Amino acid sequence: MSFSPVPQYKIKHFADITPVFLQNIGVRFLMLDLDNSIAKYGEHTPSESALRWVENMRAHGIELAIVSNSRRPSRVETFAKALLVDYVKAARKPSPAALLKTMDSKGYDAGESALLGDQVYTDTLAANRAGAKSIIVRPLSLKNPLLFVRFVLEVPFRAIASLKRSAQH
Repeated sequence: MSFSPVPQYKIKHFADITPVFLQNIGVRFLMLDLDNSIAKYGEHTPSESALRWVENMRAHGIELAIVSNSRRPSRVETFAKALLVDYVKAARKPSPAALLKTMDSKGYDAGESALLGDQVYTDTLAANRAGAKSIIVRPLSLKNPLLFVRFVLEVPFRAIASLKRSAQH
């Protein structure tokens, strides 16, 4: 388990992640951050592209679960029900505890699990600390000035990920 803020894989958009890519890196269980990773802040239902993407993952044997820091239970639950996946809210990432518990409850070990998220300081750190693969995506929206500043502070870690091992799929 690593305390590294460097993502193992960098992909532009969640929908660019394919089942073949996940299978090639040994992932059978993909945990998903919700806010700004698979849905913009303020969206109350999954997009059509998110619904199709999740359906494609499921059709290829990739199990999914939402692991969100959101404390708004109704939004996380609404997305999880629409996507037909389990969920954890108030996960307290970068703590790896929620990821470890979710992997254990689903019967997966860290080597066959990954977390897809948009934030280095929460999602990537949590995945790396849990021993799971870390997949960073570009935030869906950077309109909020604070989110933009956070993104700028993450640029060096994203750049190292690009140099180290950008996902090829």
